[in-house]
Amino acid sequence: MRITISKENYLKTIAEAESEGEVVIAATLVRWLGVSAPAVTMAIRRLKRDGLIRVSVAGNISLTRHGREIANRLIHRHNLIERMLTEVFGMEWYKVHDEAEQLEHAVSAEFEQKLRERLGDGVSCPHGNRSGMDRPSDRRERGWIPLEEAAPGQTVRVQSVFERDRKLLEYLDKLGIRPGVELRMSARNYDETYTLRLRGKSLQLGRAAAARMWVTPM
Repeated sequence: MRITISKENYLKTIAEAESEGEVVIAATLVRWLGVSAPAVTMAIRRLKRDGLIRVSVAGNISLTRHGREIANRLIHRHNLIERMLTEVFGMEWYKVHDEAEQLEHAVSAEFEQKLRERLGDGVSCPHGNRSGMDRPSDRRERGWIPLEEAAPGQTVRVQSVFERDRKLLEYLDKLGIRPGVELRMSARNYDETYTLRLRGKSLQLGRAAAARMWVTPM
């Protein structure tokens, strides 16, 4: 069985969507990958034929053992490449996801091992996301909450940011928000925006952005 770049992308996307707490169906893949519904239908048929996914009667998609092995390998490789780009080459944190999406398919097993030896395993990526399955329930068990749940007057530390939205990452970078910084929730406003304090300055953030950030209360 030949594992193409397209198959790898689908398997990795299924794992990532699961990690965001989503129930994966065909429409999920259309939204995450930005491809047409007919293209997703064909891909699902091939992945199921190859024993890489299961599809329930209700249309829910899950990875088989072999499918998850491939997805996990890509996710770990993606993590290493993002860290290489920031830690070794100094690339901006909001740019490395898109680069890693391309490079993860071209890296050899030998080079991947070199990266592991140089960077080590088990370290979060520049966006604060862990390598491997990390569902919202897992994050809550560690005491993390979405920023939108922070109470007025509460100080929090940013732990992770959803990395598949380049515009969001660039916007947060301009505001000075990234994993590791401390924020104070000043107010939750009626128009679904939040007033935050960062290093003595006041800034506004919308609910859509706040929902994509995980923080720990301090």
